[in-house]
Amino acid sequence: MASAPGYQRRLLSLLAPPMLWLGVAYLGALAALFITSFWTVNAYGTGEVVQVWNLDNYRQLFRIDVYRTITVRTLLTAVGVTVIDAMLALPIALFMAKMASPRLRKMLVVAVLTPLWASYLVKAYAWRGLLSDSGPIAWLMRPFGLDTPGYGLTATVITLAYLWLPYMILPMYAGLERLPDSLLDASADLGARPWLTLRRVVIPVLWPAAVAGSIFTFSLSLGDYIAVKIVGGANQMLGNVVYDNSGTAGNLPFAAAVATIPVVIMVVYLALVRRTGALENL
Repeated sequence: MASAPGYQRRLLSLLAPPMLWLGVAYLGALAALFITSFWTVNAYGTGEVVQVWNLDNYRQLFRIDVYRTITVRTLLTAVGVTVIDAMLALPIALFMAKMASPRLRKMLVVAVLTPLWASYLVKAYAWRGLLSDSGPIAWLMRPFGLDTPGYGLTATVITLAYLWLPYMILPMYAGLERLPDSLLDASADLGARPWLTLRRVVIPVLWPAAVAGSIFTFSLSLGDYIAVKIVGGANQMLGNVVYDNSGTAGNLPFAAAVATIPVVIMVVYLALVRRTGALENL
Protein backbone atom coordinates (compact mmCIF):
# COMPACT_ATOMS: atom_id res chain seq x y z
CA MET A 1 0.00 0.00 0.00
CA ALA A 2 1.33 3.42 -0.95
CA SER A 3 2.17 5.89 1.78
CA ALA A 4 -0.15 8.81 2.39
CA PRO A 5 2.39 11.50 1.32
CA GLY A 6 3.12 9.59 -1.92
CA TYR A 7 -0.58 9.24 -2.65
CA GLN A 8 -1.12 12.95 -2.04
CA ARG A 9 1.74 13.87 -4.37
CA ARG A 10 0.32 11.71 -7.17
CA LEU A 11 -3.14 13.17 -6.60
CA LEU A 12 -1.79 16.71 -6.76
CA SER A 13 0.13 15.90 -9.95
CA LEU A 14 -3.08 14.65 -11.55
CA LEU A 15 -5.13 17.66 -10.44
CA ALA A 16 -2.51 20.29 -11.26
CA PRO A 17 -3.12 20.53 -15.07
CA PRO A 18 -6.94 20.97 -14.91
CA MET A 19 -6.65 23.34 -11.95
CA LEU A 20 -4.04 25.38 -13.82
CA TRP A 21 -6.27 25.49 -16.90
CA LEU A 22 -9.27 26.60 -14.84
CA GLY A 23 -7.17 29.26 -13.12
CA VAL A 24 -5.90 30.64 -16.43
CA ALA A 25 -9.40 30.63 -17.93
CA TYR A 26 -10.90 32.35 -14.88
CA LEU A 27 -8.19 35.00 -14.58
CA GLY A 28 -8.20 35.49 -18.35
CA ALA A 29 -11.95 36.10 -18.31
CA LEU A 30 -11.58 38.63 -15.50
CA ALA A 31 -8.78 40.38 -17.37
CA ALA A 32 -10.92 40.55 -20.54
CA LEU A 33 -13.82 41.92 -18.48
CA PHE A 34 -11.63 44.60 -16.92
CA ILE A 35 -10.12 45.62 -20.26
CA THR A 36 -13.52 45.81 -21.97
CA SER A 37 -14.79 48.14 -19.24
CA PHE A 38 -12.40 50.84 -20.51
CA TRP A 39 -13.83 50.74 -24.05
CA THR A 40 -17.04 52.23 -25.37
CA VAL A 41 -19.66 51.74 -28.09
CA ASN A 42 -20.08 53.84 -31.20
CA ALA A 43 -22.40 56.83 -31.20
CA TYR A 44 -24.76 55.40 -33.87
CA GLY A 45 -26.52 52.92 -31.58
CA THR A 46 -25.34 49.79 -33.40
CA GLY A 47 -23.70 48.35 -30.29
CA GLU A 48 -20.32 48.02 -32.01
CA VAL A 49 -17.49 48.15 -29.48
CA VAL A 50 -14.96 50.91 -30.10
CA GLN A 51 -11.56 50.02 -28.65
CA VAL A 52 -10.70 53.50 -27.45
CA TRP A 53 -9.40 53.67 -23.88
CA ASN A 54 -11.32 55.99 -21.57
CA LEU A 55 -12.98 56.18 -18.15
CA ASP A 56 -16.45 57.20 -19.35
CA ASN A 57 -18.14 54.03 -18.07
CA TYR A 58 -16.75 54.47 -14.57
CA ARG A 59 -17.64 58.17 -14.59
CA GLN A 60 -21.26 57.20 -15.25
CA LEU A 61 -21.21 54.73 -12.38
CA PHE A 62 -19.96 57.34 -9.90
CA ARG A 63 -21.88 60.37 -11.18
CA ILE A 64 -25.36 58.94 -11.85
CA ASP A 65 -27.29 58.52 -8.61
CA VAL A 66 -29.31 55.51 -9.72
CA TYR A 67 -26.22 53.32 -10.05
CA ARG A 68 -25.02 54.26 -6.58
CA THR A 69 -28.48 53.40 -5.24
CA ILE A 70 -28.46 50.03 -7.02
CA THR A 71 -24.99 49.24 -5.68
CA VAL A 72 -26.00 49.99 -2.08
CA ARG A 73 -29.24 48.03 -2.51
CA THR A 74 -27.38 45.02 -3.87
CA LEU A 75 -24.80 45.11 -1.07
CA LEU A 76 -27.43 45.43 1.67
CA THR A 77 -29.49 42.63 0.11
CA ALA A 78 -26.48 40.30 0.07
CA VAL A 79 -25.65 41.15 3.68
CA GLY A 80 -29.28 40.67 4.75
CA VAL A 81 -29.54 37.29 3.03
CA THR A 82 -26.29 36.15 4.64
CA VAL A 83 -27.38 37.21 8.14
CA ILE A 84 -30.81 35.59 7.77
CA ASP A 85 -29.32 32.34 6.49
CA ALA A 86 -26.79 32.27 9.34
CA MET A 87 -29.54 32.76 11.94
CA LEU A 88 -31.68 30.03 10.38
CA ALA A 89 -28.82 27.61 9.75
CA LEU A 90 -27.40 27.68 13.29
CA PRO A 91 -30.27 25.90 15.09
CA ILE A 92 -30.85 23.54 12.17
CA ALA A 93 -27.18 22.53 11.96
CA LEU A 94 -26.91 22.27 15.76
CA PHE A 95 -29.91 19.95 15.92
CA MET A 96 -28.61 17.84 13.04
CA ALA A 97 -25.11 17.47 14.46
CA LYS A 98 -25.71 17.15 18.21
CA MET A 99 -29.32 16.24 18.93
CA ALA A 100 -30.69 14.10 16.11
CA SER A 101 -30.23 10.34 16.08
CA PRO A 102 -27.95 8.89 13.36
CA ARG A 103 -30.94 7.77 11.30
CA LEU A 104 -32.73 11.12 11.63
CA ARG A 105 -29.47 12.92 10.88
CA LYS A 106 -29.19 11.15 7.52
CA MET A 107 -32.78 12.01 6.70
CA LEU A 108 -32.20 15.66 7.56
CA VAL A 109 -29.07 15.83 5.41
CA VAL A 110 -31.10 14.47 2.49
CA ALA A 111 -33.85 17.00 3.24
CA VAL A 112 -31.32 19.85 3.14
CA LEU A 113 -29.77 18.59 -0.11
CA THR A 114 -33.06 17.86 -1.89
CA PRO A 115 -33.87 21.52 -2.79
CA LEU A 116 -30.50 21.74 -4.56
CA TRP A 117 -31.69 19.11 -7.05
CA ALA A 118 -34.68 21.23 -8.06
CA SER A 119 -34.46 23.85 -10.78
CA TYR A 120 -33.57 27.38 -9.73
CA LEU A 121 -36.41 28.77 -11.84
CA VAL A 122 -38.95 26.36 -10.38
CA LYS A 123 -38.08 27.48 -6.85
CA ALA A 124 -38.11 31.18 -7.76
CA TYR A 125 -41.46 30.94 -9.50
CA ALA A 126 -42.81 28.92 -6.58
CA TRP A 127 -42.05 31.88 -4.32
CA ARG A 128 -43.67 34.19 -6.86
CA GLY A 129 -46.86 32.17 -6.50
CA LEU A 130 -46.58 32.07 -2.70
CA LEU A 131 -46.09 35.84 -2.44
CA SER A 132 -48.80 36.86 -4.92
CA ASP A 133 -51.95 38.67 -3.76
CA SER A 134 -53.97 35.50 -4.33
CA GLY A 135 -51.33 33.08 -3.01
CA PRO A 136 -51.30 30.87 0.09
CA ILE A 137 -49.44 33.43 2.25
CA ALA A 138 -52.08 36.09 1.60
CA TRP A 139 -54.85 33.56 2.28
CA LEU A 140 -53.31 32.63 5.64
CA MET A 141 -52.46 36.17 6.80
CA ARG A 142 -55.55 38.16 5.83
CA PRO A 143 -57.77 36.71 8.58
CA PHE A 144 -55.30 38.27 11.05
CA GLY A 145 -55.38 41.66 9.35
CA LEU A 146 -52.03 41.12 7.64
CA ASP A 147 -51.09 40.80 3.99
CA THR A 148 -48.40 39.30 1.81
CA PRO A 149 -45.28 41.45 1.27
CA GLY A 150 -45.93 41.20 -2.47
CA TYR A 151 -43.20 41.69 -5.02
CA GLY A 152 -40.30 43.90 -4.11
CA LEU A 153 -37.10 44.03 -2.10
CA THR A 154 -38.57 42.02 0.79
CA ALA A 155 -39.67 39.28 -1.59
CA THR A 156 -36.20 39.25 -3.13
CA VAL A 157 -34.52 38.79 0.26
CA ILE A 158 -36.94 36.01 1.22
CA THR A 159 -36.45 34.18 -2.07
CA LEU A 160 -32.66 34.46 -2.06
CA ALA A 161 -32.47 33.42 1.60
CA TYR A 162 -34.44 30.28 0.76
CA LEU A 163 -32.38 29.53 -2.35
CA TRP A 164 -28.98 29.77 -0.64
CA LEU A 165 -29.88 28.40 2.83
CA PRO A 166 -28.44 24.91 2.14
CA TYR A 167 -25.07 26.48 1.35
CA MET A 168 -25.00 27.84 4.91
CA ILE A 169 -26.44 24.80 6.67
CA LEU A 170 -24.01 22.25 5.24
CA PRO A 171 -20.73 24.03 6.25
CA MET A 172 -22.17 24.72 9.71
CA TYR A 173 -23.24 21.10 10.06
CA ALA A 174 -19.76 19.91 9.05
CA GLY A 175 -18.18 22.31 11.53
CA LEU A 176 -20.41 21.21 14.40
CA GLU A 177 -19.73 17.56 13.67
CA ARG A 178 -16.08 18.22 14.52
CA LEU A 179 -17.06 19.74 17.87
CA PRO A 180 -16.37 17.09 20.58
CA ASP A 181 -19.32 16.33 22.83
CA SER A 182 -16.88 16.35 25.74
CA LEU A 183 -16.52 20.15 25.41
CA LEU A 184 -20.27 20.59 25.75
CA ASP A 185 -20.35 18.22 28.72
CA ALA A 186 -17.45 20.02 30.37
CA SER A 187 -19.16 23.38 29.92
CA ALA A 188 -22.35 22.03 31.51
CA ASP A 189 -20.40 20.43 34.37
CA LEU A 190 -18.75 23.76 35.12
CA GLY A 191 -22.16 25.36 35.52
CA ALA A 192 -22.44 27.21 32.23
CA ARG A 193 -25.96 27.84 31.00
CA PRO A 194 -26.92 26.87 27.42
CA TRP A 195 -26.60 30.43 26.10
CA LEU A 196 -23.15 30.81 27.65
CA THR A 197 -22.07 27.46 26.19
CA LEU A 198 -23.36 28.57 22.80
CA ARG A 199 -21.45 31.85 22.99
CA ARG A 200 -18.19 30.59 24.54
CA VAL A 201 -17.89 27.07 23.10
CA VAL A 202 -20.10 26.50 20.05
CA ILE A 203 -19.79 29.80 18.17
CA PRO A 204 -15.94 30.03 18.32
CA VAL A 205 -15.70 26.50 16.89
CA LEU A 206 -18.45 27.24 14.36
CA TRP A 207 -17.04 30.58 13.21
CA PRO A 208 -14.81 29.27 10.36
CA ALA A 209 -17.65 27.14 8.97
CA ALA A 210 -20.04 30.10 9.18
CA VAL A 211 -17.53 32.26 7.32
CA ALA A 212 -17.22 29.59 4.61
CA GLY A 213 -20.99 29.49 4.26
CA SER A 214 -21.21 33.27 4.14
CA ILE A 215 -18.87 33.35 1.14
CA PHE A 216 -21.41 31.29 -0.81
CA THR A 217 -24.52 33.16 0.31
CA PHE A 218 -22.95 36.61 -0.02
CA SER A 219 -21.39 36.07 -3.44
CA LEU A 220 -24.42 34.29 -4.91
CA SER A 221 -26.78 37.03 -3.70
CA LEU A 222 -24.42 39.74 -4.92
CA GLY A 223 -24.49 38.49 -8.51
CA ASP A 224 -28.09 37.28 -8.75
CA TYR A 225 -30.44 38.83 -11.27
CA ILE A 226 -33.02 36.15 -12.09
CA ALA A 227 -34.82 36.13 -8.73
CA VAL A 228 -35.02 39.92 -8.85
CA LYS A 229 -36.67 39.72 -12.27
CA ILE A 230 -39.22 37.20 -10.95
CA VAL A 231 -40.13 38.57 -7.50
CA GLY A 232 -38.33 41.92 -7.24
CA GLY A 233 -40.99 44.08 -8.86
CA ALA A 234 -39.50 47.36 -10.07
CA ASN A 235 -36.32 46.94 -8.02
CA GLN A 236 -33.01 46.39 -9.75
CA MET A 237 -29.71 44.95 -8.60
CA LEU A 238 -26.27 45.01 -10.18
CA GLY A 239 -26.87 41.73 -12.01
CA ASN A 240 -29.92 43.21 -13.74
CA VAL A 241 -27.93 46.22 -14.91
CA VAL A 242 -25.25 43.92 -16.35
CA TYR A 243 -27.87 41.73 -18.04
CA ASP A 244 -29.80 44.65 -19.53
CA ASN A 245 -26.71 46.42 -20.88
CA SER A 246 -25.12 43.29 -22.33
CA GLY A 247 -28.38 42.19 -23.96
CA THR A 248 -31.15 44.72 -24.59
CA ALA A 249 -29.08 47.91 -24.56
CA GLY A 250 -26.11 46.34 -26.35
CA ASN A 251 -23.57 48.30 -24.30
CA LEU A 252 -21.07 45.58 -23.44
CA PRO A 253 -18.30 47.92 -22.13
CA PHE A 254 -20.67 49.54 -19.63
CA ALA A 255 -21.94 46.10 -18.58
CA ALA A 256 -18.31 45.08 -17.99
CA ALA A 257 -17.75 48.19 -15.86
CA VAL A 258 -20.82 47.40 -13.74
CA ALA A 259 -19.67 43.77 -13.39
CA THR A 260 -16.40 44.91 -11.84
CA ILE A 261 -18.29 46.26 -8.82
CA PRO A 262 -19.28 42.85 -7.35
CA VAL A 263 -15.82 41.53 -8.23
CA VAL A 264 -14.17 44.31 -6.23
CA ILE A 265 -16.64 43.85 -3.36
CA MET A 266 -15.87 40.12 -3.21
CA VAL A 267 -12.11 40.75 -3.30
CA VAL A 268 -12.45 43.16 -0.37
CA TYR A 269 -14.73 40.71 1.47
CA LEU A 270 -12.33 37.80 1.00
CA ALA A 271 -9.43 39.97 2.14
CA LEU A 272 -11.31 40.89 5.32
CA VAL A 273 -12.23 37.25 5.89
CA ARG A 274 -8.61 36.21 5.46
CA ARG A 275 -7.48 38.77 8.03
CA THR A 276 -9.79 37.21 10.61
CA GLY A 277 -7.93 33.90 10.23
CA ALA A 278 -11.20 31.97 9.80
CA LEU A 279 -10.16 30.36 6.51
CA GLU A 280 -6.99 28.91 8.05
CA ASN A 281 -9.08 27.14 10.69
CA LEU A 282 -11.40 25.37 8.25
